[in-house]
Amino acid sequence: MASLTGAQVLAQALKQQGVQVVFGIVGIPVVEIADAIQAEGIKFIGFRNEQSCSYAASAWGYLTQQPGVCLAVSGPGVVHALAGIVHSQVNTWPMVLIGGACETLLEGAGAFQEFRQVEMCRPYTKYSARPASIGLIPTVVERAFTAAAAGRPGASYIDLPADIIQGQVSQVESAPSFAPAVGMADPAAVARAVELLAAAKSPLLVVGKGAAYARAEEQIRALVDKYQAPFLPTPMGKGVVPDDHSRNVSSARSAALAGADVIVLLGARVNWLLHFGRRFSPTAKLIQIDVCPEEMGVNVPLAVGLVGHLPLVVQQLTDALAGPFMADPEESEFVRGLVAHGRKNAERQNERYLNDELPMTYYRAFAEIKQRLPADVVLVSEGANTMDIARTVFDFQLPRRRLDCATFANMGVGMGYAIAAQEYYVGSRVVAIVGDSAFGFSAMELETAVRARLPLII
Repeated sequence: MASLTGAQVLAQALKQQGVQVVFGIVGIPVVEIADAIQAEGIKFIGFRNEQSCSYAASAWGYLTQQPGVCLAVSGPGVVHALAGIVHSQVNTWPMVLIGGACETLLEGAGAFQEFRQVEMCRPYTKYSARPASIGLIPTVVERAFTAAAAGRPGASYIDLPADIIQGQVSQVESAPSFAPAVGMADPAAVARAVELLAAAKSPLLVVGKGAAYARAEEQIRALVDKYQAPFLPTPMGKGVVPDDHSRNVSSARSAALAGADVIVLLGARVNWLLHFGRRFSPTAKLIQIDVCPEEMGVNVPLAVGLVGHLPLVVQQLTDALAGPFMADPEESEFVRGLVAHGRKNAERQNERYLNDELPMTYYRAFAEIKQRLPADVVLVSEGANTMDIARTVFDFQLPRRRLDCATFANMGVGMGYAIAAQEYYVGSRVVAIVGDSAFGFSAMELETAVRARLPLII
């Protein structure tokens, strides 16, 4: 019987978990891993910097709901890729980092790039481990993928010493593919939420990036159409319900948050992006839907918490609702006020678009770009003013088409994001609009995109 190396066992285990692409940098001791995964038909995209490829893996996890995989060399390589690990953990996107390590017999002897990588990654991951033998590689891979994708998604780390990578075995038992379970909310809690929504005079639905990740667009659009409440998307929640929907109140954001008497948080955390809830009305009643029980009531007291898989829970809520929040939502004082407020803000925005003063403003430049983007564009936005202003300019009719720094707010994600997005959205135009400082973090990945034949526009 032909023998298998540890690298080959790993490659087969990754294929068993459905991996299609790996982002990484090759070098000692992971060269054999890159060769083995390509021999298994898995695409490998080699980057110039571990931070960028870790951000690409993070974005892949967000776009696909499958853990994005990053491959890094030992020591400094894993340290650099830690940026993507933390990014994924904070943003709750599934990612698996695979790092090489020195031979186990040389640990503590001052080996080449020796570092305590499992211990370093453990505080920032859901799972961090090293297989004790080649035969345990499939089990560790399955556990890492399950941990990354199950419940509240996050990051996992797999540590592979050189002797494990290069060692040989005659046969290995495969592990099952990861299959995270999902659940529905407590029916009694759903009933309480429905009571609040039925009595609401000025309800507001807040659509977070968790809704986009969970692929809850069909259910949330049905909820908006049945209940007819105004909705407010967070930056990466844009497109879950099309931005051109009549109930979108993005242009009256502050007024909507302050005036709502019942707020439904759909995969949205009450963190800095929602001002920690400080702009909500003090008397507002909050209904939060999230997959993570620990997220319930953070920074604001809740009236009802609904824990479960977002598409399932939103469907429960929609099915239980009798209809619109009032007989004629168009006659709602709250809705009329938001429409009027939004119209005024839109008029001011249009004035900014037409401003021909020099130097050219962000708004003027973005207005020109906006006119030339296809309807299904995937827009990567990063930087300070570049990202913040773009959020108010560009509209999205499809979910998961806007990528930005997200919750962790770190610069340097743009090129890695764009490469991952173009690899996933093969038939769509991917455009990255990045600030000059942000671009400096990852500019050399332009060469990566060219080498990978990815038709990006930066």
